[in-house]
Amino acid sequence: MRLGVLDVGSNTVHLLLMDAHPGARPLPAHSHKAELRLAQLLDDRGAIGPEGVDRLVAAVADAVRAAEDKGCEEVLAFATSAVRDAVNAEDVLGRVRAETGVDLAVLSGEEEARLTFLAARRWFGWSAGKLLLLDIGGGSLEIALGLDEEPAAAVSLPLGAGRLTAAWLPGDPAGPADPAQLRELRRYVRAGIARTVGEFSRHGGPDRVVATSKTFKQLARMAGAARSTEGLYTRRTLSAAALGEWVPKLATMTAEERGRLPGVSPDRAGQLLAGALVAEGAMDLFGITELEICPWALREGVILRRLDHLPAERLALS
Repeated sequence: MRLGVLDVGSNTVHLLLMDAHPGARPLPAHSHKAELRLAQLLDDRGAIGPEGVDRLVAAVADAVRAAEDKGCEEVLAFATSAVRDAVNAEDVLGRVRAETGVDLAVLSGEEEARLTFLAARRWFGWSAGKLLLLDIGGGSLEIALGLDEEPAAAVSLPLGAGRLTAAWLPGDPAGPADPAQLRELRRYVRAGIARTVGEFSRHGGPDRVVATSKTFKQLARMAGAARSTEGLYTRRTLSAAALGEWVPKLATMTAEERGRLPGVSPDRAGQLLAGALVAEGAMDLFGITELEICPWALREGVILRRLDHLPAERLALS
């Protein structure tokens, strides 16, 4: 059967369709994406403004049409931190429901972390041992640790690359970022992460550290990891040493210059510096010397959880 997930995130509205077969990993069939940057469209009250809501409704409607065109049987639609944290979230959800027929489920930050962890566990398997997972989104940072499919500890922090860029690094400076501003952001990020370290350390150290999200993928590629054209199963890593060398370089660049780096998309280049500071802070505070990039993340986790609850008979007949 063909299942879809519609992820209304802080940066994008992303529809992912996957074909599910008994006893096999789900296979990607189609991807439809619209860049919205909801995390950066919040007004002074923390509400998504009229323009942002209009764009969200249009993007969801387009995704629904794309799912229908591709023969999708079921779409699992959810929203994450940008909608979750908006003061007018109920109004936004109501309008999306009324104009598109889509009832967006709002995931909590902990649910995000747990579902992303499930995807990483299924990707790497039981032989990976105890996993520590890091995921930097547009609105939040998710951290999870565990030996099973359900993590023993999972948290979500308001340290997303888009959110921090909008609050601390607005605009596109013509020259280097302000050193004092960067120090303040670095201090803020590390203080937020440090509050959670004790919660994880009581569960013991990980056997393997993995990371998901566009931010980590771009940082790894920028630091020399294999191109996406080399295949989904190519091992890609990011070392703390390489990241430490790149952070000060990124601070001297404009968004346009970052967008010309290997693997960095121009539409995400503006928030790469903030994302790098979060990645560096997490790796340092958790004592991580190297992590591995996981191709699967939240959307795959949502589909895997849904497949776990489908009757075997239905899958066999699909």
